[in-house]
Amino acid sequence: MKGVQLLKKTAILTLLGLLAIFFFLDTREQHPNHSPEETKQKIPKESIQTLRVEKSTVANFMGKSKDYLNDRLGPADRVEPSGYGYDWYVYSNTDGYLQAGVKNNKVVTVFAAGKGVPVKPFKIGQSVTSILKKLQVKSEITVKQGDDFYRFELSEEEMNTRPLIPLNDIFAQLYFDKFSQKLFSIRYMDKETLLAQRPYSVVYRGSLKPQPEFKGSMKRKIEKGQEKQILDLTNVIRKDHGLTPLKWDAKTAKVAYLHSREMARLDYFSHTSPKAGDLSDRLKDGGVSYNEAGENIAAQYTDGLAAVGGWLNSQGHREALLNENYTELGVGVYDSYYTQNFIKP
Repeated sequence: MKGVQLLKKTAILTLLGLLAIFFFLDTREQHPNHSPEETKQKIPKESIQTLRVEKSTVANFMGKSKDYLNDRLGPADRVEPSGYGYDWYVYSNTDGYLQAGVKNNKVVTVFAAGKGVPVKPFKIGQSVTSILKKLQVKSEITVKQGDDFYRFELSEEEMNTRPLIPLNDIFAQLYFDKFSQKLFSIRYMDKETLLAQRPYSVVYRGSLKPQPEFKGSMKRKIEKGQEKQILDLTNVIRKDHGLTPLKWDAKTAKVAYLHSREMARLDYFSHTSPKAGDLSDRLKDGGVSYNEAGENIAAQYTDGLAAVGGWLNSQGHREALLNENYTELGVGVYDSYYTQNFIKP
């Protein structure tokens, strides 16, 4: 679920125009859990595509220790908790962007973006056509864990923008830019992480563990980490399109956070708050001066990285994310609600 809003102001902040484009598309990554039920019908096992994971690729970090990661990449730029029980080790440089999720001293997931990161047998910036020549994207992926079976069911939209590819004992989630028809990021996951995140509709036989819940200070740490990650990934994408990076603006970030929090608490999804008004009202109340401003909102994605992928593949949100006039960004995350506020002071 996504939404976008754009504002322009004069130097004296007189409102000249307001363009609000609302998207209430059913593009939610998370789906209500199906109730466990026993059935005699067998869920067929998927054949695993045997694409080779080369040692030179970041997929080779999967299953390795934190020390192995440190030996290869050096100290992380920062370490942030995730909403799924692992810690993100974040690495960012001029050539690429990498997040490695570590749980119990083992890498359980890797997210990569930027053309300088090796993700063989794929390549960031590779055309979708060339990728599809090497593999077949399937609408159903079956995972077995002990006596339990799980079948992930992908819609046509999901197959076209973020297909799931089995790679021996791990999985690759490919994020395609449907406008440029290129691969812009990739997420590797082990089986347990895939089952915890459940980024697609799932039918299963057996048991399905509840997703972890966090409260208090830990919950806010997770949200703050996602806010920084959204900024990072936004700037990686902007760089790939020849645009200057956006700077973090604390006041704008607070406005964004308060909107995400209110949407979650009042259970609505809109650029217009029933209490605080529209984007121009909220920025004014937050003490943010601007000439131009825009807003992207999203809900029910597995995390902020996935939300950015959703924005990139929606025309109105993409225009905000790739707007060359914006210079600063504030991001607010609360629960599974995400808000980006772009401004040009």
